[in-house]
Amino acid sequence: MTLRFGVILPGGTAPEQLELAVQAERAGWDGVYVWEAGYGVDAWSLLAAMAVRTTRVRLGTMLTPLPWRRPWKVASQVATLDQLSGGRATLAIGVGAVTDDLPVTGEPTDLRLRASMMDEGIDLIRGLWSGDRSYHGEHYHYEVHSDAAATAVHPVQERIPIWVVAIWPRPKSMRRVLRCDGVIPGHEPSTSAVVEMRAWLDAQGASPDLDILSEGETPADDPAEAASLVKPWADAGCTWWMETRWEMPDHTGDRLAEIRSRIAAGPPSP
Repeated sequence: MTLRFGVILPGGTAPEQLELAVQAERAGWDGVYVWEAGYGVDAWSLLAAMAVRTTRVRLGTMLTPLPWRRPWKVASQVATLDQLSGGRATLAIGVGAVTDDLPVTGEPTDLRLRASMMDEGIDLIRGLWSGDRSYHGEHYHYEVHSDAAATAVHPVQERIPIWVVAIWPRPKSMRRVLRCDGVIPGHEPSTSAVVEMRAWLDAQGASPDLDILSEGETPADDPAEAASLVKPWADAGCTWWMETRWEMPDHTGDRLAEIRSRIAAGPPSP
């Protein structure tokens, strides 16, 4: 499988992140992904600006906590981005992280509840993109009357990819992947775990085009070392490498300077 290369922007002002996206496309990266924060630079407004300033890179969040969002609103935002970008939108979703460094907003935190809400959210979003006008589940109800049909937004892509966080080898988590188009492995799996996961997905009849993401940091000044860090993940069956700078302090310009340098150096192609 061909390995593609994305960069997850670590933050910055909206103009700073927009320019990083333009730089990433020029440097040969395949995708640009941004945070969806509780309060911060709005991810979908930012991605819309990126869509009209770029022509090739795929665009999306990394990631959207779907149980804490209105699914029909997310569906609208992603479909709008798909139109503006000419069919380059990807939706990456998870149940939402519950950690001390995130704001407390009163959203549900029970894991089973969030997982159930995410499952319904996936179905509702897929239905809306396909033209469905009605959905009734345990958590969500959606009904469109005839006079509202003209407001529907139709994606450019026949099937917008949905990437979902999943934990190998948890059965419920992995079965959810089979309903989506890609998996964001949780809990920092090893390459051997990725091999096992890919084999299980193949045995379950997963699409051969299903994406498996890997992530990490590679140096900007040593292409050979960067390629050597990525190659084992490609060999294990990953289809995307995501360049990250998660651990850098957000109260300085250091991480933006480093990611800018890393972007300019181009993808760590093995």
